Amino acid sequence: MAEEEPKPLNYIPEVILKKRKSNEQWAIRRKLQLEQRTRKNKGDNFVIKKPEQFIKDFRDRELDLIQMKQRGKRKRRGSVTPKSKLLFIIRIGGKTDMHPKTRKILYSLRLRRIFNGVFVKANERMMEILQLVEPFVTYGYPNLKNVKDLIYKKGLANIDKQRVPLTDNNIVEQALGNHGILCIEDIVNEVATVGPHFKEVNGLLCPFTLNKPDNKALFGKKKLYKDGGDTGNRQDQINELISKMN
Repeated sequence: MAEEEPKPLNYIPEVILKKRKSNEQWAIRRKLQLEQRTRKNKGDNFVIKKPEQFIKDFRDRELDLIQMKQRGKRKRRGSVTPKSKLLFIIRIGGKTDMHPKTRKILYSLRLRRIFNGVFVKANERMMEILQLVEPFVTYGYPNLKNVKDLIYKKGLANIDKQRVPLTDNNIVEQALGNHGILCIEDIVNEVATVGPHFKEVNGLLCPFTLNKPDNKALFGKKKLYKDGGDTGNRQDQINELISKMN
């Protein structure tokens, strides 16, 4: 029998071997860097509260509850006029200094985070609710320009529990076509005029995530806007704040 010829070994150039080794070393270094960064971030976020801070937070929450009850008893002057059919509410505060009942009201308004904004119908009941959470929100009557800018720039639709940017009229037609609302401009019109299908349109829109304004726009004061603070009803002046946060 003839002897089988030995098969030649696969030859890999030295340059490729060096490059492969270099890539492996880079991948290991990168992995270690990411792990170190993750540990550092976790360490930075971990803050040990002092007992005094817990006591202060508790007192702030109880004080907020007392003040909320007092605000609820306060009679609101004036009534809602036809001009004020639409309100835009912005949450501007509320963390550890907020009682759970106050947080529950804010959540019912879909204001789960600071600098969230929502459209609502202006009526007596809504004004009473806003009075309860006044130290943590500011609101007013948005004009057509700001309604349009908000929806076109920051509008997100709630589709199957997913936040979908409003960039396509097909999204609108599929969600609201049975109400005769076929495009983004129809949404703008329905919101601005508080039309018959305002509830359905507003339910489709996710709360708006606004930009943090500069210190000149908000001063961090819980006093009412009319008294030189940030909170409460700004009437038509809300449009200036919306423009700075959109």
